[in-house]
Amino acid sequence: MSPEQRPTASEIRAVIERELAPLALDVTDDSARHAGHAGARQGGHFSVRLVCAAFRGRPPLERHRMVYRAVAPLLGRGIHALSIIAQTPDESSPT
Repeated sequence: MSPEQRPTASEIRAVIERELAPLALDVTDDSARHAGHAGARQGGHFSVRLVCAAFRGRPPLERHRMVYRAVAPLLGRGIHALSIIAQTPDESSPT
């Protein structure tokens, strides 16, 4: 898949905002750091950090599943790796 067809950080941000209404969200395209890695040909590498009230009372695995469900429409378009930090408002540190 060519880089032009892959999702962008802004597309990932938009679907997460729409599906999870995070209080804070940071999406970074780390693909350039993985150039030459075998998986880089299969898709982009992204880091997502979000703070969301919907995560309260949910274990980390369920939080990650929520994020993956939100970005599911984009996964088939070339996301090879998605690093997730999913926190509740009580867990996040002020920035």
